[in-house]
Amino acid sequence: MEGVSSLDEPLKKLLGGATAKVMAEHLDLHTVGDLLHHYPRRYEERGKLTALTDLPLDEHVTVVAQVADARILTFNNGRGKRLEVTLTDGSGRLQLVFFGHGVHKPHKELLPGRQAMFAGKVSVFNRKMQLAHPTYQLLDASDADEASEAVDAFAGRLLPIYPACKQLDSWRIAKAVDAVLPSARDAVDPLPASLREGRGFTPLPEALLKVHRPQTRADIEDAKARLKWDEAFVLQVALARRRYADTQLPAAARRRVADGLLDAFDAKLPFTLTEGQEKVSKEIFDDLATEHPMHRLLQGEVGSGKTMVALRAMLAVVDAGGQAAMLAPTEVLAQQHHRSITEMMGELAEGGMLGGSDRGTKVVLLTGSMGAAARRQALLDLVTGEAGIVIGTHALIEDKVRFHDLGLVVVDEQHRFGVEQRDALRSKGKQPPHLLVMTATPIPRTVAMTVFGDLETSVLDQLPAGRSPIASHVVPAKDKPHFLARAWERVAEEVENGHQAYVVCPRIGDDAEEADGRGGKKAKAKKAAPEEDGEKRPPLAVLEIADQLRGGALSGLSVEVLHGRMHPDEKDDVMRRFAAGDVDVLVATTVIEVGVNVPNATAMVIMDADRFGVSQLHQLRGRVGRGSAPGLCLLVSEAHEASPARARLSAVAATLDGFELSRIDLEQRREGDVLGQAQSGVRSSLRMLTVIDDEEVIAAAREEAVAIVAADPELERLPELRTVLAALLDKEREEYLDKG
Repeated sequence: MEGVSSLDEPLKKLLGGATAKVMAEHLDLHTVGDLLHHYPRRYEERGKLTALTDLPLDEHVTVVAQVADARILTFNNGRGKRLEVTLTDGSGRLQLVFFGHGVHKPHKELLPGRQAMFAGKVSVFNRKMQLAHPTYQLLDASDADEASEAVDAFAGRLLPIYPACKQLDSWRIAKAVDAVLPSARDAVDPLPASLREGRGFTPLPEALLKVHRPQTRADIEDAKARLKWDEAFVLQVALARRRYADTQLPAAARRRVADGLLDAFDAKLPFTLTEGQEKVSKEIFDDLATEHPMHRLLQGEVGSGKTMVALRAMLAVVDAGGQAAMLAPTEVLAQQHHRSITEMMGELAEGGMLGGSDRGTKVVLLTGSMGAAARRQALLDLVTGEAGIVIGTHALIEDKVRFHDLGLVVVDEQHRFGVEQRDALRSKGKQPPHLLVMTATPIPRTVAMTVFGDLETSVLDQLPAGRSPIASHVVPAKDKPHFLARAWERVAEEVENGHQAYVVCPRIGDDAEEADGRGGKKAKAKKAAPEEDGEKRPPLAVLEIADQLRGGALSGLSVEVLHGRMHPDEKDDVMRRFAAGDVDVLVATTVIEVGVNVPNATAMVIMDADRFGVSQLHQLRGRVGRGSAPGLCLLVSEAHEASPARARLSAVAATLDGFELSRIDLEQRREGDVLGQAQSGVRSSLRMLTVIDDEEVIAAAREEAVAIVAADPELERLPELRTVLAALLDKEREEYLDKG
C-alpha cells in the first residue's frame, strides 16, 4: 500500500535537517504522519486576543497582543541596556524584556499600537508576569508583502496555535505542517465504512486538513469529533483483542472450599467485613471458579481494606490446592505485607510448625537482600508446596523460583509492573495463574477503561469502621513564614498528646541526582528559570530537614530518617521502632507512600508539597488518621498564590475523596500526559482525546470495538484497521498498554 509510505517519510526529507532534528529531539516527531497528528492546541482569531490574565506560570505560551508602550532602560552605570515592552489585550497586561544586543531590532519594530504574536516562557519578576526574550512575529507589518505573507502563513482568520517548545515556535511548526499537509490525502482510514457512515464522520484525510487549516469553527468541531473517535476506537480495539485473547487461555478453576483456611480465618476476624469488601470478594471468588484466568483490577481508597480482600482470595486458592504469590514494588513494602499478613493470620500462617494450625499453611517472604540460607529454605517451601503464600519483590520472577502449583498472582501498585513481568510470572504456573492487580490510586471510570482496559474492575469505596477524618491545610511558607513555625508547634503538640508524626521531603540529600526510594527512578534537582532569588532552589531534602528539626523546632523529640538509600535492615529497624512508638517524628521520602500502617501517627507535614502530584499527595496523606484520633496533613509550599501548583494543593486540601481528586488531577494535566509519560515514560498515543471530558466517546468506542472483535477477532475483514493497529501497537505502544 503506497498510501502508508508517504506518511512514513522521515521529516528531514521535507523540512531540512535542522528543523527535523529539533522536532525529533524536543517534540518526539519523526515522520510526516507524526507531524500530521501533532494537532493545534487551540486557535486564535485575528481580531480576538488571548486573555493575558489566564497565562500559566512556567509554561511555554503563544499570545497575540498589542504593544502599549516600549522603553529602553540602562543599568550598570549605562553599560547595560534593557528593553521593556508592555503588552495589553484588554484583559490584562504583560511585560516583555529584552537584554543587551538583543534590544535593537525589537525596539525598532515593537512600536505602540503594533500587533504581534509572541512566544516564550511565562515567569514572574517583581510580582509581575513577564516573558523574557520572547520570539515574535508581527501581524500587521508595515511592509505590504511581509503582511500578506504573515496572513497567508496563517491561513485566513483562524491561527492554529501548536504545542511548541523553546527551540521551535508555534508559527514555525505551522510552516512545517504546510509542507507536509498534501500527504494527508494518503492517510489510511481505519474505520469500517459502515461505522463511519453510520456515525456521520468526516473521512480521515479531510479531518486532518480541517484540524490544521480550518476555515470555520465548525471545521474544527468536525475534525475533532472524527480524530477523537479514531483514538478512542483504535485503542479500544487493541484492548478488546487483548481481553479476547485472555479469555481463550486455559486456567485451573480454584473453587471455594468449605471449612478450610478461609473459613477458619473469617471466624477469627475481630470485625465484620464492609459491604464493599463482601461484594468485591464475591466477584473475585466467582472469577477464580472459572476455567479462564481472572484479570481483575481492585481499586480502592487508601485504607479501604484491599489487602484484606486480596488475602481472602489467596486463602481461597490455597484451600483449592494452589499457591498464591503477592508482588510488591519495594522490599520495604514486601516486608510490611509479610508482617501484616502473618499477623492477621496468626497460627494459620504456621502450617507444619509447632503450635501452628493443622489447617494452616506457610507464608514465606522472598526478597533480593535475604541471606542465602533463608532464601534456600523459601525456595524449597515453594517448590514442595509447603508454602501456600509467598510475598516478595521482582525477585519472585527470577528463573530460579519454581512453584509447586501457582494459582493466583496479586500485584500491588499496578503501574510499577510491566507486561514482561506479568508474562514471566504467568509462565511460572502449569497454566496461566489468575491475576489480581491492586491500586490505591482511585482511577475515574474512563481512565480505567482506557489504561486498564484489559482488566475487569472492582472498586472498594467505603472506609472500614474506625478510620478518622483528616484535616488538610496549605501552609504558604514564603508569604507567611509564621504559618510554618506554627506547623512545627502543631507537630510538637501531637507528640505531647502521645501521638507521632511524619515529615515528607522530595529528595534524600547529599546528592543532586538520586533514587527516590520507590522504583529507583532518578530524580534530578532541576534548575529552573531565573527568578528574583537567582536560581530556583533544589527541592528540600530529608537529611537536611531532619538536622534542622533536631537542632531547632523539634529539639528534644526523637527524630529519625527513612529513605531509599538505607540498607533494608536499617529501614526495617526504623519502621519497627516507629510502629512501636519509640520514634516521635519520621522524616522520610515517598518510601512511606504505600502500605505503611502506624495507627498512632496522626500528623504529616509535606515539605515542597507542590513538587508532588495530586494522587501522590492523597496517597501520602492516607498514612495518617488510621487510628481513632483525627489526622492532620499540612502541605507546605513556596509556590506563588496564583500558580497552578497552588491550585492543585488547595484542591487536595479541600477534599478527601480520591476519585474526585483523580478527576482534578487529570483535568490539570496536559494532553497525552495522563496515559503517556505519567504512566510509563512512553509518549501517549492520545493527542486529541481527553480521558475526562470524552467519557461518552470512550464508552461508545468500547462497545463498537467489543462487537467488532467478537465477530472478527483477527480483523480479517478489516485490513485498514489492522494496518493502523500495527502502527499504533509497535513495541512501545504494546508495552504502554500493558503497563497501564
